[in-house]
Formats: sequence, C-alpha cells, structure tokens
Amino acid sequence: MIGATMSSTAPLEVLEPDTGLDEGLERPWVVLVWDDPINLMSYVTLVLQKLFGYSKDKAHHLMLKVHTEGKAVVSSGTRSEAERDVFRLHEHGLWATMEQD
Repeated sequence: MIGATMSSTAPLEVLEPDTGLDEGLERPWVVLVWDDPINLMSYVTLVLQKLFGYSKDKAHHLMLKVHTEGKAVVSSGTRSEAERDVFRLHEHGLWATMEQD
C-alpha cells in the first residue's frame, strides 16, 4: 500500500513506570565506626577529629556512642565519599563500614 495514508496508533509520548524512586536524588551513604577491643577511646576521638575536623566534644560524643552502642555514624555523603572515608578510617586502624541510608 505505497502512497496510502496510515493512521498511527503509537503514542506520541512514552511514559516510564513510576518506581517510587526519584532518580535525581540518590540515597546518601553513611559511614559507621564499630567498637573494637583494640583502640583506646582517646585514640578514636583523636582520629575522628583529625579525619573529619570534628570538635573535641563532637568526636568524644561519637566515640562514646561507638563504645556504648557498638557503632556510630561518623559521616555521610555520596558513595565515593563514603568509600574514601572508610579507607581513611581503615588506614588509622579503626573498624568501619558503609551502607546506604
């Protein structure tokens, strides 16, 4: 049927399914420091001050949370930032992991 007019049944706009996830907003990653039997509390406080620029009071508060609750969130951000922070904490001998918040 060359030259015949055909009506188009294809939609003008393709709608993507709503997955409930906002693609523009990636959920942040958090870095956890875990309690360990090796490092002194004063050392953990010092490392948190050094790596994250926390005040002595904030670093001490986070260290106490690690000591009493077994873990504390010490930073959050993109995946690459969290990977960097975990690596730096490991370099200082602390037990650290990351997870998506």
